[in-house]
Amino acid sequence: MHIAFIAMSGVRASSPELNAIGMTMPGFVERSKVIASLPSLGLLTLAGMTPDSFEISYHEVPDLRKLEELPVCDVAAIASFSAQIKDAYELSDRYRTLGVRTVLGGLHVTARPDEAARHADAIVIGEGELGWPQLVADLSAGSLKPVYAADGREFNLADAPMPRFDLLDIDRYNRITIQTQRGCPWRCEFCAASIRLTPLYKIKPVARVIDEIREIKKLWPKPFIEFADDNSFVHRRHAKELLRAVADEDIRWFTESDVSIADDEELLELMREAGCAEVLIGLESPTAAGIEGVELRRNWKRGRFDRYLTAIERVQSHGIAVNGCFVLGLDGDGPEVFDAVADFVQESGQFDVQITVLTPFPGTPMYDRFLADGRLLEPEAWERCTLFDVNFRPKHMSPEVLQHNLVELGRRLYTEDERTRRRSAFHEHRRRYLRETRTRRISA
Repeated sequence: MHIAFIAMSGVRASSPELNAIGMTMPGFVERSKVIASLPSLGLLTLAGMTPDSFEISYHEVPDLRKLEELPVCDVAAIASFSAQIKDAYELSDRYRTLGVRTVLGGLHVTARPDEAARHADAIVIGEGELGWPQLVADLSAGSLKPVYAADGREFNLADAPMPRFDLLDIDRYNRITIQTQRGCPWRCEFCAASIRLTPLYKIKPVARVIDEIREIKKLWPKPFIEFADDNSFVHRRHAKELLRAVADEDIRWFTESDVSIADDEELLELMREAGCAEVLIGLESPTAAGIEGVELRRNWKRGRFDRYLTAIERVQSHGIAVNGCFVLGLDGDGPEVFDAVADFVQESGQFDVQITVLTPFPGTPMYDRFLADGRLLEPEAWERCTLFDVNFRPKHMSPEVLQHNLVELGRRLYTEDERTRRRSAFHEHRRRYLRETRTRRISA
């Protein structure tokens, strides 16, 4: 029996204007293109749990409209972002018409199981590692069930299988993902990451992470890796143990974290020595009003707001580039936020910037609140869940003003001159840091 693992991998804005800018202006929606080019770690992980009695293959479908032939298989296991879930449903429906059984899973399926179940023979809800073993056993027995759910269980990352990186055409990728932890202690209202799969924050043993890095190095001797974590380094002891081990692997890597890393000098030194090239930090807003109340448990980021500039300086002084991420359209921000973002980026000297619009993803508290308040423009327009298309009514501006000013801010931030200025400033800063470090070592 042949299982084809199929990732709906393309991310494109719904707005023609945004797509045009993305194609003509370097940097705009650049991060979304990186995300779209990443292999599906979830599917590769499930492939690693699949018994040898099955034949397996891995495929990516960036644009269903350009798919000439369906991958040949007996079972199609399909994963998708919310933005492409309707394409995933169409692909699944096409397979079922041909008599091929299909399985759907992921964040969107977990958030909207009844919807997904109409388009598949089986769905996997929650952490896939919990439902997949029974699913493949039932496939072998010819007794596939319609739903496989965690049912209150939690997957232990100490039992994490080795993802099947060997299924990839490695030359197609500029980075490969590894997960070192799952979940996040902060509960931002708009977050649609792995905290929607599991309420717990948990870490993967360092030895298992290193094993995965070495497996990738068999295919790509000096890889660039993205740690696919919601918030790396939250668990300081684990983070430092991991970084000391990674330092021996001769890799370069990218990750996402929060501004608290700037408070820990030892952590920053370890990150640099371990090969950290860049860290994306969710700053959310350049205004105190905008950041107020974005977290459900505590107002942690608001308490850090006054130290944002200092934090960026400290991180970058260690030769680690900061990609500061801003979310436009927060309830506390009005039209003044667009100039404020541009001014902050200039003043902070951050290496790069990511701008997105507030996106009420299904399954998030924000989606439920906006739906109850009548603020969603099209409640089931999942194709607009791209982080760049506006699908809600902001509090202090119209949807049209938000969409227009996102485009205009992109035009300001992502010109070649601006990108060159930011990068040149960072590299000069980095060279100065390295010179000072060498001087201190010689003096010591």
